[in-house]
Amino acid sequence: MADSPDALSLFRASPISVFVNPNAGGGRAKLSISRVQEKFRTLGISPDIIISGSAGEIESGAREAISQGRRVLLAMGGDGTFQALANGSFGSDALLGILPVGGGNDFATALEVPSNLQSALDAMLSYVPRRVDLVRAHTADGRTRLYVGGGGIGLDAEASRLATGNYRHLPGRIRYVAAGLRALLEFKPPQVRIEFPESDLQPTEARCLLTGVLNTPTYGAGVRVAPEAAIDDGLLHVVQIEDLGILRVLRLLPRVILTGDVPTAQIHRWRAKRVRLSTELPCSFHGDGEVLGPTPVEIEVVPRAIQMLAPLKA
Repeated sequence: MADSPDALSLFRASPISVFVNPNAGGGRAKLSISRVQEKFRTLGISPDIIISGSAGEIESGAREAISQGRRVLLAMGGDGTFQALANGSFGSDALLGILPVGGGNDFATALEVPSNLQSALDAMLSYVPRRVDLVRAHTADGRTRLYVGGGGIGLDAEASRLATGNYRHLPGRIRYVAAGLRALLEFKPPQVRIEFPESDLQPTEARCLLTGVLNTPTYGAGVRVAPEAAIDDGLLHVVQIEDLGILRVLRLLPRVILTGDVPTAQIHRWRAKRVRLSTELPCSFHGDGEVLGPTPVEIEVVPRAIQMLAPLKA
């Protein structure tokens, strides 16, 4: 890794495409385009800025850029924006990067990319290629999709649906907490069965607040539910939070908002390469805040799935 070319060398050797989600970060991404252009201009580089209004546009744009010989593709947005870029470029030799300006930047945080856009732009010049894992979900409606950070069913899926709707203009973790509070008013904890194919782990079943399958230590803009997860360990980190009841959830919220921590007594954790989640009634499964499809859902880790521009790993 120490002998890998840094990002500046790669930028100068290959055309760059920057895929911008104009709605990311409550519109911050669109307002920040000029800063990105100016940074590259000082380096004598003219990136191709592609404003895409949907995940489908980003995916098709990524495939087209790759077919035209563009090797370096950057996502300017949050986890959902990068998820679309990863799906569009999976299986190619493209080199991907993140300029984090979304409401939730958990994958960028796991890569140790600075959350401040200007700091991320400055730091990116010293980044090197690094292979990282993705997660592949097969939902009951026959769809298959990759996600990059965290996914799950339960309260988090309902909160994610609202967070990308009425609450999308709120900042960071506040957005997900507000959406979670709204979802909690009508939420009925599902009975979830977790199975671990190709593993010695025994199936488990419980009524729960949420069941998550993560590639990153956090999701929901920094809520730490899988602190030991790493994006290159070749494992899924499965977490389940008990059905706590509304009053206990409300008591925990100040701690979640301020620190991102959830008391460990209420969380059960497993590690596996494959997992199957099923529920009594069909529930939505989300990945990176995007609803991917209904349960039952089968999830597997895809080790070393993509090549990222990231800080040199110690």
